[in-house]
Amino acid sequence: MKKWFVAVTAVVSLATLYGNASAAPLRLAEMQTRERQTHKYTCATGKILQVTYWNTANGQSFALVPVKGQQLLFVNTLSASGAKYQAGSYTWWTKGPRADLYDATAGENAPPVLSDCITINR
Repeated sequence: MKKWFVAVTAVVSLATLYGNASAAPLRLAEMQTRERQTHKYTCATGKILQVTYWNTANGQSFALVPVKGQQLLFVNTLSASGAKYQAGSYTWWTKGPRADLYDATAGENAPPVLSDCITINR
């Protein structure tokens, strides 16, 4: 658990340090990425997001999602359907070509911060 926390902290630090980390490959000595994909989404509000996903050789998955002008690194978590990623209070939940962004600090029954985000390219 401690190694995982250190690895994720290092990745978040690198993403913050380099700003637009989606342009650079994700490299950590402890984790080897085997696949990277970048998708553009258009949301119900008209906002367009560019999200980069990494899958590692050990089965972990990450997503770099822009939230309020910052690139946040999300870690894949258990989901009954779709792929669910967490970063602090935020949840990026994808199901097929759709995705929604939630903020847990808004309340349990609050609507998504961004909803009906659909991939433009796949």
